[in-house]
Amino acid sequence: MSFPPALPLRLVIFDCDGVLVDSEGPSNRAVAEEVTKLGWPMDEAESMRRFVGFRLEAMPAVIAAQIGRDVPDGWVETVRQRLIATLASELELMPGVASVLEAMSEMGLPLRVASNSSMREMEAKFGRTGLMHLLDRAHSADEVRRGKPSPDVFLRAAEAEGVPAGACVVIEDSVPGTQAAIAAGMACLCLVPHGDGAGQIAAGGTMIRSLNEVPALLKQALPA
Repeated sequence: MSFPPALPLRLVIFDCDGVLVDSEGPSNRAVAEEVTKLGWPMDEAESMRRFVGFRLEAMPAVIAAQIGRDVPDGWVETVRQRLIATLASELELMPGVASVLEAMSEMGLPLRVASNSSMREMEAKFGRTGLMHLLDRAHSADEVRRGKPSPDVFLRAAEAEGVPAGACVVIEDSVPGTQAAIAAGMACLCLVPHGDGAGQIAAGGTMIRSLNEVPALLKQALPA
């Protein structure tokens, strides 16, 4: 397991979807409908299984391999625009976010956000959920060469804060995100409200069932 961090804790890095905002349901319904239009029948659960933690840009290759032809030009941008519109009207905060952010403020712990989502998507999500104050501390995989499961976006967040990777804790929910955090040399708490979390644990994360567990764990990792 990867918790606590190798160094005294100086930065907490949050994933966005499934950690700060409860976007997985609306997002996967929209993606499933768009993929079904291409000839690959899919429901929300299958979209979640296939694509959770993926960048939109990584989906066409998977879809093309399944349907035997390339996706239409502009498909990624079409889906992105639909997601932005959907999330701006349907999104909610994940349970426990407000109390975690308050506890971190009391501890004097800075935070950053590192996501495979684009900045436009995060702006829509944060605007809907009252988290716009986090936008200037958010980092998108669009800023780096490779998205998760590569570590680049987490390393960018740590670099922006001026903190070594070993002094960071990542809060993630997906397997690719957990793999990225571990590859970056960071401790990773994996939010798994349902299921056994086998993939996240195998990737090296420490499973939690609720964000309400986070403040006590972070206190344990602070400098003495």
